[in-house]
Amino acid sequence: MRDLIDIMELSAEEIDGLIKTALDIIANPGKYAESCKRKKLATLFFEPSTRTRLSFEAAMLELGGSVIGFSDAACSSASKGESVADTARVIECYADIIAMRHPKEGAPLVAARNVDIPVINAGDGGHNHPTQTLADLLTIYREKGRVDNLTIGLCGDLKFGRTVHSLISAMSRYTGVKFVLISPEELRVPRYIVTDVLEARGIEYEETSDLDAALPKLDVLYMTRVQKERFFNEQDYLRLKDSYILTAEKMKTAPEKMIVMHPLPRVNEISVAVDEDPRACYFKQVRNGKYMRMALILKLLEVKI
Repeated sequence: MRDLIDIMELSAEEIDGLIKTALDIIANPGKYAESCKRKKLATLFFEPSTRTRLSFEAAMLELGGSVIGFSDAACSSASKGESVADTARVIECYADIIAMRHPKEGAPLVAARNVDIPVINAGDGGHNHPTQTLADLLTIYREKGRVDNLTIGLCGDLKFGRTVHSLISAMSRYTGVKFVLISPEELRVPRYIVTDVLEARGIEYEETSDLDAALPKLDVLYMTRVQKERFFNEQDYLRLKDSYILTAEKMKTAPEKMIVMHPLPRVNEISVAVDEDPRACYFKQVRNGKYMRMALILKLLEVKI
């Protein structure tokens, strides 16, 4: 594997290998402290980000490498009309590996096809977010002890939520997984994911708009925000933005061992009172994202420990 553009480029065995490496990093951080010495990561973020960009940067720094890049398209030559392909070719002269976020689907793939260094998709429009999914999988594994034989509830914006699309695709590799897709009619999972992933693989799923009814049967609840930046019509956003709000009261009906996840940032969809619940794992996801990105960088740079 040279790049990571889509989570489906990773087999279940490769994902398990990355989880194993991440767990070893957690247990033995000093072992990896100089593993990427003199290597440079370029973070090309054409779209705003806090967690993903800083997580990549922290990951590379903790591996002993260095970081260059930009955090806003306005700070790059894209503001002058430079193409993604040309930007990538320029950065290839300076860096050993690229992490790119872009508002247009397929932009990281274009970059990968034009350079000879690894490119990691750090989120492209509403399409894919493979490294968030790696963080999610490590979180599920650490909290539940497995990533198979689980009922996963995905709630909120399932239409534009790239984290949701990637997680469904990744977990479709594992046996005994069932999905409960909780959303308003207007924000349902795209049909191509239902037909090409869920139905094509014979995975059990149900679609509902009722979060309260779904809660008691879940092992994992994955909340998402309704993303204002994906809407063309502000009135539609305002009408749908508070469709689901998880409160401490609602959590009383959830299983004792269910975990709550969220790719962040959150707006109103999880009450801050839920933060005190031991089942809340969304800040753990943030830390796990750093470890999985460290493992991925090592894999793509073919670093041997």
